[in-house]
Amino acid sequence: MRNMRTGRILVIAALLAAAAAAVWWAGQHWRQQPAPVIWFMPKTAAPEMEFWQVMLQGVHTAAAEVGAEIRVAGTAEEADVEGQITLLEQAVREKPQAIILAATDYNRLMPAVTQVREAGITLVTVDSGVSGEPAASLIATDNYEAGRKAGAVLGSMLEPGDTAAVISFVKGSTTAMEREAGVRDSMSEVSGLRLLETRYSDSSIEQAYQLTRDLLEQEPGIKAVAALNEMTVVGAARAIEEAGLAGTVRLVGFDSSMDEIAYMERGVLDATVVQRPFNMGYLAVRTAASAAAGDRVEPSIDTGSVVITRSNMYTQENQKLLFPFVE
Repeated sequence: MRNMRTGRILVIAALLAAAAAAVWWAGQHWRQQPAPVIWFMPKTAAPEMEFWQVMLQGVHTAAAEVGAEIRVAGTAEEADVEGQITLLEQAVREKPQAIILAATDYNRLMPAVTQVREAGITLVTVDSGVSGEPAASLIATDNYEAGRKAGAVLGSMLEPGDTAAVISFVKGSTTAMEREAGVRDSMSEVSGLRLLETRYSDSSIEQAYQLTRDLLEQEPGIKAVAALNEMTVVGAARAIEEAGLAGTVRLVGFDSSMDEIAYMERGVLDATVVQRPFNMGYLAVRTAASAAAGDRVEPSIDTGSVVITRSNMYTQENQKLLFPFVE
């Protein structure tokens, strides 16, 4: 009996030793695995674009949690579609585990995106998608619904027969197209409204400024402007303020840069539809890492939007949205 007990103890000890060795080997093997490489490609790497800087903060936060190496590649200007195509082709040659892409153009990036799929690289789109929906997931605001929110706010300030204009940013971007559709559909509910042809700023403050100045001269009776992204809002607000038309020409925009907040406090910007770029970046990395590992991910994630006005901008929750860099 004693020999049997001794033998059983020896067997258990051997099994425990083998298990410990297996755990040690797994730990060593895990340490030897390189960190997964994920390329993050915003529409622009320009430091003055606060929206993308906040999204990048979310990207790095998630990357630290999942142990991923992030490589950021962006053009100097958001309108540089060809530049983004070149960067995407470079990323394919580098063969990362995943690419997170904010597409500058819905159609023109398709050939480069096809290369991503053919290379077996996981693709996640953020903020703006591409034609054909080839990505594992799209993490974005519901931009059509956000556009409807902006249009509803602007429409509430108008009377039948008033004139209004939409100044968009990059023609061909899904974000721009969906926001414009939402704004127009919502404002069509204003009886007799004269809504002018859309103008495009190419996400340039100076271009948006000049477009708005021209608009104010050509349409002296204009009552409202919908500006569809951060840089466009800032340029339009500057032109309206310089013309002494703050509060006369109503302005509703998107995003939440420090310049926009200042214009809102001065009564130049009546409202802005704020997104959650930190959440977009954070969820994009988590989703890309999961999809690259073979896990099932949601095909689309709506990160939501909120209308902020002078009357609600100081609430605790909205202050967090307006100042996302503050801990």
